[in-house]
Amino acid sequence: MDRKIRVGAVSYLNTKPLIYGFEKGLMKEEVELVMDYPANIASMLLNDEIDIGLVPVAILPALKEYYLISDYCIACDGEVASVCLFSEVPVNEIQTVLLDYQSKTSVALLKILLKEHWNIEPKLVDTSSGYELSIEAETAGLVIGDRALELRSKSKYSYDLGLAWKELTGLPFVFAVWVSNKPMDKQFIEMFNMTNELGITHIEDVIKMSNFLTFDLKLYYSKYIQYKIDNKKQNGLNEFLARIDKQSYS
Repeated sequence: MDRKIRVGAVSYLNTKPLIYGFEKGLMKEEVELVMDYPANIASMLLNDEIDIGLVPVAILPALKEYYLISDYCIACDGEVASVCLFSEVPVNEIQTVLLDYQSKTSVALLKILLKEHWNIEPKLVDTSSGYELSIEAETAGLVIGDRALELRSKSKYSYDLGLAWKELTGLPFVFAVWVSNKPMDKQFIEMFNMTNELGITHIEDVIKMSNFLTFDLKLYYSKYIQYKIDNKKQNGLNEFLARIDKQSYS
């Protein structure tokens, strides 16, 4: 390319290790980094406003062509901590669920779990900024990212979607992957992987830069979030894609 490659990433704590290398100046001559929340990064990749994105996996069926260009992802094998259904009543008493507008993957996962794991059919409501304040009585809310970590200590009931998926399928769950909408050369991919790896091997430095006191980030990065794609995670991703209605995420 005769310009920098546009790379979109998610502005959440769980992404910090993956973008640490970019923020420290690695690949600064090759890459222009764009930060936003997951649904917007997905739209940018679909519209060719970026060349690579750390995107919610539910977008994959909607892409005309895509390439998984990294060995790294955002995943969990059980509890994830930052993708939860919050409620003031037990799950079987929930009548309405407010859906987080920031990630279609988490919404798609929740729909599967409501039907197949919890066996309930609440009314689902799309939202915008500030909807968390409306979680009350029989109205629950799906909340993801840093806001979910903050709500864990405030909400009476918290249902972790990563854990629920593990209970349902016995598999890990992959929330986001690095995807390009065009081929990238081998040397670029190797550099990209090395840049991702820098933060994974410098977690203490990532924590110091994050300055987030609400949740134990060392525990978050070591227990809840997993970053390396392996066969089990690929199986979990394939299982999820097989379950979702592809037409809903175009």
